[in-house]
Amino acid sequence: MLSLKDSLAVLKKTEALKEGHFILSSGLHSPQYIQCAKLLSFPNYADKLCKSLSSKIKKNFKRIDIILAPAMGGIVIGYEIGRLLKKETIFCERVKGKFCLRRGFKIKPRAKVLIIEDVITTGKSSLECVKLIKKSKAYVAGFACIIDRSNKKQLKISKKVISQVKLNIPTFRKNNLPDSLKKIPITTPGSRRIK
Repeated sequence: MLSLKDSLAVLKKTEALKEGHFILSSGLHSPQYIQCAKLLSFPNYADKLCKSLSSKIKKNFKRIDIILAPAMGGIVIGYEIGRLLKKETIFCERVKGKFCLRRGFKIKPRAKVLIIEDVITTGKSSLECVKLIKKSKAYVAGFACIIDRSNKKQLKISKKVISQVKLNIPTFRKNNLPDSLKKIPITTPGSRRIK
């Protein structure tokens, strides 16, 4: 298994983990930003993290019948973990704002489903996946991700999250910025515009 130090080195080398002053999609400010798509643009590096994560998954889950990943961020990670664990892997996508299964994907009743994401912050996407699993009369085996940046206050998932990297990244409201962050020019990454 890859150590935390080695995993962080990979994230920094691929620029999936950036340092600076960022405004997140939530509107909160942060000294670090994670963009897993950058990691995935280097398959040889992503492979190392996925192999390590798949070993952790094997240790923590006795039975997995199928893997479910939320689009967009979870698709490639889900595929890689599915390939490594030799499990069927599907994804859900948003239609009119709600996750649904399309493209002929189905979850069989009573199946044990592992939910895979690239990054878990609050767990809201994972919990939307849980609704699809329950609707299919199947069971949640558990949750896994490359990067877990959640904290007890934010995380909506009550079960343990298996991750390759656990990061404690602070976030701040605009009116409560530390002096060190105020001195750094702001970058606004992400796919949602702040209103």
